[in-house]
Parts: sequence; C-alpha cells; structure tokens
Amino acid sequence: MNKNYYAILMAGGVGSRFWPVSTQEFPKQFHDMLGTGDTLIQKTFQRLSRLIPKENIFILTNERYNDLVFEQLHELTERQVVLEPAMRNTAPCILYASLKIQKENPDAVMIVAPSDHWIEDEVAFSKNVEQAFNFCEKNDALMTLGIQPTFPNTGYGYIEFDKSSRDDIKSVNQFREKPDYDTAKGFIEQGNFLWNAGIFMWSVKSVIEAFKNNQPNLYAHFEKGIATYNTDAEEAFIAENYPLAENISVDYAVMETSKNVYVIAAEFDWNDLGTWGSLYDKLGKDADDNAVVNARTLTEDASGNMIRTKNNKIVVVDGLEDYIIVDKDDVLLIYPKTKEQDIKQVLKKVKDTFGEQYG
Repeated sequence: MNKNYYAILMAGGVGSRFWPVSTQEFPKQFHDMLGTGDTLIQKTFQRLSRLIPKENIFILTNERYNDLVFEQLHELTERQVVLEPAMRNTAPCILYASLKIQKENPDAVMIVAPSDHWIEDEVAFSKNVEQAFNFCEKNDALMTLGIQPTFPNTGYGYIEFDKSSRDDIKSVNQFREKPDYDTAKGFIEQGNFLWNAGIFMWSVKSVIEAFKNNQPNLYAHFEKGIATYNTDAEEAFIAENYPLAENISVDYAVMETSKNVYVIAAEFDWNDLGTWGSLYDKLGKDADDNAVVNARTLTEDASGNMIRTKNNKIVVVDGLEDYIIVDKDDVLLIYPKTKEQDIKQVLKKVKDTFGEQYG
C-alpha cells in the first residue's frame, strides 16, 4: 500500500433524522443500521482500508464519542483519533486534521469521507479514489466524487461540471444549493450536473494552500498551534482554541471559492443514509414491500413500511402503509415516511416535553 495515502473519516454527526435509534449520546454511525453485523463506521473503515494503510486512517469525531470509536475500531491508536471539543462544522476540523497530517507527512494525499454512507461496489469506489489520488499527486487540485442523478432529488446539493470536457476528471463550474423540484429537473435535463456526495480528495499541500488563500483568518487560527500538533501540548491548545473557530462548512470555506476544483462521476451506487426513507430504499423487502431490520413480523394489509426493533421482537402490523415503525428501549416511533424530514422537529418536541434524555 502507498504510505502517502491518508483518510479523514468524518464521524462527529448526530444523525437526528434517524431518531429514536440515533441520539446525541449514541449517533447513527455507531449503529448497525443495515442489519449486516457491522456498524456504519466499521463498514466505512473497512472500505477505506482496501486502499489506504489502516494506520493512516484518522477518525475525526466529537470528544464525547471517543470511547465509542475505540470500542468499535479496535485496531486504532490514539494518534488516529482527532477529537473536536466543540461542534464547529466541517471546515475547522478538516483544516486541523490536515495540518496534523502535513506535519507527519508533507507528501500525503487524502480522502475526506463521511462515516455513514452506503456504498455497495467497494472495488469501483477504490478505483475512483485511486484515480483521484493519482491526479492530486501531480496537480494542484481539490477533487470531489459526484453521483450521477437518477431522479430530480431536492434533498442534495448539485455539482455543475464543464460540459465540453470528454475526460473522466472534469473541471467544476460551480456548486449549486439544494434546488426545488423544477430546478432539479432542469439540472438533469442539462446533463452536466451530479449530486454532491461530500466526498473530497486532495494533497495535503493543496488543501492547506486553499485554506490559506480563501480562509486566512481560520488558517491563522489553527496555524499558530502547529508547534503543538502531534505532541503532548496539542490537547491543551485545541481545548482552548478550537471552540473559538468559525462555524463554517468545507464546501463554503474552500470548495465553492477555489478555481482548481475537479469532479469524477462515481462508478458505484451510493446512498447517504440520511433518513429512514433512504435506509428503506437500500434494504431488502418482504412480499409486501416492507423493509424489516431485526424484527419478526406478522403483517396484514400493510405495505411499504420501514420496521426496525431490537432483539428479534415480534411486530404485528395491520392497515399501515408507508410508515416508519421503530422501537427502541422506552421510545416507539410510528410516523409517516412522507413526513420523515420533520423527525428533527418531532425530536425537539419530545425533548421539550419529556426531557433531554430521550434525544
């Protein structure tokens, strides 16, 4: 394996649309959402380790999840777990981890990958990542993997690429925010738009240069701690300074403002597993199109439901169509799939009514 290959595995999110399974104390990346025997973070680590040396995979997460990370990824060392003492979006943590990696290996090329994506064809994934790494080793480039749209999805951002290019690696014209339906339909008709999967590749030199040029204040904020990185003094510096960093995403910070951005259309199926409905889409179904995880079911006049319980529980469902049915400890959710985007607001009401311990 190439010792210059690195990964930053992003594992700090809460995944509140997967409530009640995903909570602030135990978010979705640490659950076996698909019923495969592996949690999402374990699956992502295994996928990355096909191409990247295991010792070069860094886990970026909130400090409250430190124990969960080590419980689920036994091969990690403390060096590989980069802890955020506060939630500050993706730009500060990526810059911080990149500066640490650059200090260790200035020739590093890296991928930034979320911990909660579903990717079935891992061979094709590795091929696309290696293709990007080869390009980034030779060029000053910020790269992303785009997903070929299959329908006018309004829940994803889009990447508009240079339509005139016949190369696999295409220059990005601009990033587009989540559109309404008609706009998304227009994107697909134009033929040069991809879904933004939030998977990035670059050399450590290129991404730090991009931060330096586009976010000089944020760069200066973390640059002053370089002497402490990868030493015993790092923890104290980060504890004091990290919470003071600007709350900004890497998309806004560098990807949308840089001129050297490129995209590869991914050759693998992808799902960001952001909602119960997206999980339903990727699971096998029974004869009535119900997707079932862990439960034993008896259904009558029930179809299109997402059913998940713990411990092989028997679930009897009669007369429900297109519902989310999730049983977890002292919470039972029965909710229309068509309203799944509102689960965040439901969670807030539950916490306000019954207490923070339920979220």
